[in-house]
Amino acid sequence: MENKNENILIIGAGLCGSLLALRLAQRGYKVAVYESRPDLRKVAISAGRSINLALSDRGLKALRLCGVEEKARKICIPMKGRLMHDSLGNTFASNYSGREGEYINSVSRGDLNAMLLDEAEKHENVTIYFNQKCEKVDIENNTVFFIDEITSKEYSISSDVIFGTDGAGSVLRKSYISERNFLFSYSQNYLNHGYKELEIPSDSIGNHQISKNYLHIWPRGDFMLIALPNMDGSFTVTLFLSYDEGEFHFNNLTTEETITKFFENEFPDALALIPNILEEFTSNPTGPLGTIKCSPWFYKNTLLLGDAAHAIVPFYGQGMNASFEDVFVLDEILNHFECNREIEDWNSVFKTYQKARKKDTDAIADLAIDNFYEMRDHVANSMFKEKRKIEMDLEKHFPAHYFSKYSLVTFNEHIGYEEAMKKGRAQDKALLNLIAGETVQTHQNMTRDELKIILDKIMTETGEILKEDSIAKL
Repeated sequence: MENKNENILIIGAGLCGSLLALRLAQRGYKVAVYESRPDLRKVAISAGRSINLALSDRGLKALRLCGVEEKARKICIPMKGRLMHDSLGNTFASNYSGREGEYINSVSRGDLNAMLLDEAEKHENVTIYFNQKCEKVDIENNTVFFIDEITSKEYSISSDVIFGTDGAGSVLRKSYISERNFLFSYSQNYLNHGYKELEIPSDSIGNHQISKNYLHIWPRGDFMLIALPNMDGSFTVTLFLSYDEGEFHFNNLTTEETITKFFENEFPDALALIPNILEEFTSNPTGPLGTIKCSPWFYKNTLLLGDAAHAIVPFYGQGMNASFEDVFVLDEILNHFECNREIEDWNSVFKTYQKARKKDTDAIADLAIDNFYEMRDHVANSMFKEKRKIEMDLEKHFPAHYFSKYSLVTFNEHIGYEEAMKKGRAQDKALLNLIAGETVQTHQNMTRDELKIILDKIMTETGEILKEDSIAKL
């Protein structure tokens, strides 16, 4: 592990691959990155992927490790909570946290990726090759086969260590599947919903037409619309809708008449802000929403990282953050091996990394599915509203003692996703039981003493639930 002369090859120069390249270069390794697409800093790229993302504490922790947190913050727009839009055009806000200074950030995928590529290329030991499509990986001999998209030339590169950060369609992972010399488990599960992106443009002087400090949600039970702000005054709007179920679905929204009727019926206030709705709806692709789990993530001197190992649906805003946290955790494992000089092969590093990390990525995948139903169905529910109000009051008055499930996941980067999930789910169950059983009496302006009684009851019942779950091995 002390041999920094080893050559490292990274397949994929997206968010995870560019951050990994930067960190490994900072550690002194020689890194070559191969990307199938053109350089996004020179060519406008739109492949139906989400244009902007939510950057929160776990992602910022990894960016801080690499010394680029402040550069990232300069291209972010803080969002302090959700702003719900009902079918009558009324809105109500739900903050993400009752504590001061806790928020998530809307950031352009392209702008963040470009910044990370720039930072990686500042290092002499990093070379990035664009328009180089990975065709397959010989994992027995650490050889990657490419085709140059410009010249159509086919060639191969051998490397000491290979990382696959090539996303949900990872070629390295497909090589694991086709390899018969080891047992590889793989699952790919899709929601019956897809997504389509639209745009609310800025006003005539470049300002946002609706509040830029919220993630906007139009929850409608079986489907929903969300909107995230962009630096140029626009919003990226995403429709999440079934492919083939319900009165309206992607398969039957095929004519000007049905598209117009759907938006007039369900999202009239949003429709008024989207001037090119028909053109965008018919020309923008419909993307799938899927979860990928697999094991092992490594074979010999190769490793899957980010979406290549654990793609998730976007409803917790943690896909990018989880991928960035992968880099942080791997860095900790490398610290351990380099300091202790215990084992000097990458396979042992990768085995230790997976053992430390996989339970957490499985947890955030499950939480993201949970949050899909919460955002779509529950955010407008009266009991959910009451639960959120109590949680916000508890976080405000007892900031060091109470953290909602959302806060545990989003703002507590020092604990793993699995621990956050288990504690958060138990707390949710405890609080909802207290509300449903009318064990707690809530009103608009509760005193600190009244909230302390509720806090004690939640903590007691949460402890009991966690104990029962532990006994049941849940």
